[in-house]
Amino acid sequence: MDEVGGRPGSVIGERGAWFWAGCAAISAGVLLHLPMLAHAHAMGNRLAGMPMDPWMYLGMALIAIGAPLACYGALPRRKPRHSNDAGTSYEAPDSTPLNRWHAGVLIVLTLGLVIDVMKPATLGFVLPGMIGEYRISPSIAALLPLIALIGTTVGSFIWGWLADVYGRRVSILLSTILFVSTSICGAMPAFEWNLVMCFLMGVSAGGMLPVVYALLAEVMPPRHRSWVLVLVGGTGLVGGYLAASAAAHLFEPVFGWRALWLQGFPTGILLLALARLIPESPRFLAEQGRHAELARMQQKYGIVPRDRAPPPPDAPVAHQRHGRLTLALAIAALSWSFVNFGLLLWLPSDLQARGYSAELASGTIASSALVALPTVMLAAWLYSRWSSKWTLVGTIALTLIGLVGALLPPELLSWEPLLLVVIAMLIMGTNGMIAVLLPYTAENYPLGTRGRATGLVAASSKFGGVAVQVFALVGLIPTLGGAALGLLVPMAASGGLVAWAGRETRGRSLRDLEA
Repeated sequence: MDEVGGRPGSVIGERGAWFWAGCAAISAGVLLHLPMLAHAHAMGNRLAGMPMDPWMYLGMALIAIGAPLACYGALPRRKPRHSNDAGTSYEAPDSTPLNRWHAGVLIVLTLGLVIDVMKPATLGFVLPGMIGEYRISPSIAALLPLIALIGTTVGSFIWGWLADVYGRRVSILLSTILFVSTSICGAMPAFEWNLVMCFLMGVSAGGMLPVVYALLAEVMPPRHRSWVLVLVGGTGLVGGYLAASAAAHLFEPVFGWRALWLQGFPTGILLLALARLIPESPRFLAEQGRHAELARMQQKYGIVPRDRAPPPPDAPVAHQRHGRLTLALAIAALSWSFVNFGLLLWLPSDLQARGYSAELASGTIASSALVALPTVMLAAWLYSRWSSKWTLVGTIALTLIGLVGALLPPELLSWEPLLLVVIAMLIMGTNGMIAVLLPYTAENYPLGTRGRATGLVAASSKFGGVAVQVFALVGLIPTLGGAALGLLVPMAASGGLVAWAGRETRGRSLRDLEA
């Protein structure tokens, strides 16, 4: 049987009915938390210290039942058999044009990334209300972003592994349903429960990014793959932050900070409703014997069976270069995370300490949002039209120039135009760097390890946030110059390693790259 229960068009596998039963149980469980929230709305949206009502206990029980049921239904009866070196056996020819099916995938996966990025981006908006309601100190409240970032780091590994073993679509859907389950974080009366749910929410949020890149790399024609990967990823990242700020502006004044967590329920359900537009990697369909679905995918996306390219004579040397590239990409991701979550996060405070106005200090964050999307568009154009490898090296170099500028003597940096140029270099460099780093990773690894490799780099890009939160908890907050000095060597090393061990992927077939 090629489809679930013989029904064509299923989006899961042999046990899809169990998956949807689990989704229904989880949805009912989340909805059963709403009566208590509605009751709290009449009391200023405060739940701290209130006992949970019977409906909330029933809802939590349904979620606890539905989550493992959804996992059981989504996973195939038998584990697909392929080695870590499994190669692409189905790929669209380079001449394949983009059609409405490709457009549908791009829209849904971009939406998935926006929803995914919204959750960690929401942390900054909920903390003030949480501190006030639970009457906790800022140092205790800082545990929330720390726990959430640990969750996203762990989730990147888990979902990347799951995507390599069981398939890309399965991983995306399970990440989404866990995301829906943890939206009840907004209904937790105790701060400790918020920590637990926020960790699980982080785990679910950490999985979408690496898996989306892996899937897009495998279904897009080589001619369009480069710019699609960068543009979808960058748009999802920027869109997630903009969506989080818009939701805080619209909902928090009326419904309180808890509503910002609950928005994960309708957005996650929307993504599940659009699941039919998310294809599976062709290799997994073939290995699971889902030939009818594979045939439809060939018709929709123009993929054709292709023999794996023979390895080149210098394959052992190339394998060693692969290991060096993994090191280079991991160091680049770590360096980026320390700049993004540390240096740029501390920048407004450092500027005020230098005597600049609060308007200029807070304006650096606004400028980041303003230049993010144009930077992503430029990175996508350079990545697809010029060079994937050298675009990544260029964004690292631009960030490095910003770090060097931050080390200029204070008397020079006191000149406002020069300071703004240095900040612009850092912001544009980091935006461009994260826009191309994960797409470049996804293109460089074979199907059997693509999810895990992209997950490793994605986890590395979040680890700096974990370390920065730990530093802040113990009071170790460096100055702009101190942070720049500490990041100078690893950032320069990552650029040199990518230039040395990296390879050009622009317009090249995945099967050729895997050889």
